[in-house]
Amino acid sequence: MIKVSKSFITPVAVRTRRAYFDCKFGQLHVRTAFPTTGGFDEQVTLFCLHSIDASSRMFGGFLAAIADVRSVYAPDMPGYGESDASPTRSVAEAATAISDLANDLRLRQIDLLGVQYGAEVALELAAARPELVRRLALSGTPAAQRLASVKQPRLMVDAARYGDEPFIAAAPALANQIGTFLRGRA
Repeated sequence: MIKVSKSFITPVAVRTRRAYFDCKFGQLHVRTAFPTTGGFDEQVTLFCLHSIDASSRMFGGFLAAIADVRSVYAPDMPGYGESDASPTRSVAEAATAISDLANDLRLRQIDLLGVQYGAEVALELAAARPELVRRLALSGTPAAQRLASVKQPRLMVDAARYGDEPFIAAAPALANQIGTFLRGRA
């Protein structure tokens, strides 16, 4: 009889995966993280949108830190990372691709975390589909006139001003701050 010591068993709090989803422009590569609760009491799904010179990889450590109570999706936007490119790689096309992803997942509401270019895409999507976007957490936000076009969702502007590397290093602290905001306690 083989005896297994409990000290060797480590509980897995979050499951992470990578997948491809279809959108209008081809396929989106998406990193995902899910709580182990089975989704019955999950909070609103979070989409993390990367900066222009990055990919979903920038959210690697952050996904596991924030996915304790919600599903989290970090897509490579069209033309970045491992996703197919859109014709012009515009903000509007990226917002369309993210909208397609939400539709494919049959989500009625989402929260968005956008960093720089991702913040522009988040604002575009929130303006185009206010019924879909519940809350926005934005870092490195674009011009203030874009913010004025988004009236529905509650905004958390410049939750953190970090480039890619410090953003990754600050993942646990950011997950706590952004998670508190998204749960409606900020």
